[in-house]
Amino acid sequence: MARILDGVAIAKAIREEVAEEVRELSGRGVRPGLAAVLVGNVPASEIYVRSKVQTCGELGIFSDLITPQADVTTESMLELVDLLNRREDIDGILIQLPLPAQVDTKRLLDAVAPEKDVDGFHPVNAGRLQAGRPALAPCTPAGVIQILKRSQIPIAGQHAVIVGRSDIVGKPAAMLLLHENATVTICHSKTRELPEITRQADILVAAIGRAGFITPEMVKPGATLIDVGINRITERADFDRFFKGDLKREESFAKRGTTIVGDIHPAAFKTAGAYTPVPGGVGPLTIAMLMANTVRAAKMRRGL
Repeated sequence: MARILDGVAIAKAIREEVAEEVRELSGRGVRPGLAAVLVGNVPASEIYVRSKVQTCGELGIFSDLITPQADVTTESMLELVDLLNRREDIDGILIQLPLPAQVDTKRLLDAVAPEKDVDGFHPVNAGRLQAGRPALAPCTPAGVIQILKRSQIPIAGQHAVIVGRSDIVGKPAAMLLLHENATVTICHSKTRELPEITRQADILVAAIGRAGFITPEMVKPGATLIDVGINRITERADFDRFFKGDLKREESFAKRGTTIVGDIHPAAFKTAGAYTPVPGGVGPLTIAMLMANTVRAAKMRRGL
């Protein structure tokens, strides 16, 4: 039977380590600070950002939630970022995406000072990551590495296949795995003979944003499956395609009318040696690594 890689437990351990680091910094007169910028009223984003702010409070990190109106201009946002760049009590700047259409997202993210870029999106941090230099890595890929390491999954010498080439997950995950001495293949929507390649993977990372895209016949027996996808299911036909016979899911779906599935079809987990569930796998690591990045930024800015 495949081993479930418990992201909730791993995230809890990381948060406890971060809280200890915060206490140590406090003894030196330093309190890490995170500014969270949430534009407009997007319910899903509001829930996500407030959970980040709440986690800051639990760990002793100072947080400042800033909520510009939905009609804010790019210039106003750039002025806000400039102010946050200059604030000494702020070590990390988080700009919740997506932004309204009238805001130039690329200009805004590029304006964040690299040393405060706790999301790891800035081109300077991307370059440092590629070069193997100290950098703030994107939170989700960093969480993937922590899941593998803390679950004692071998990385060095393994063939890691990543399905998805985004700047936020796919590409940085490839760099991080390379730095851990994996042999890495990146696949995407234009890759030919994709199942043939994924069946070679000792570690298969699915980050393509398509519900149940990785099917059992695409998985090497005994492989470790890392499912980064979060796809909401609301149609009965889709539910039956992924979860027919799952009584626990059935009860939840009947009550809420919705459930989530990753980028890996649940049936593929039976072929795996280990896998991250959805929910409860990679997701919890994203906020934990954001907290870790904020503390790391506080230390790096002060040369600690």
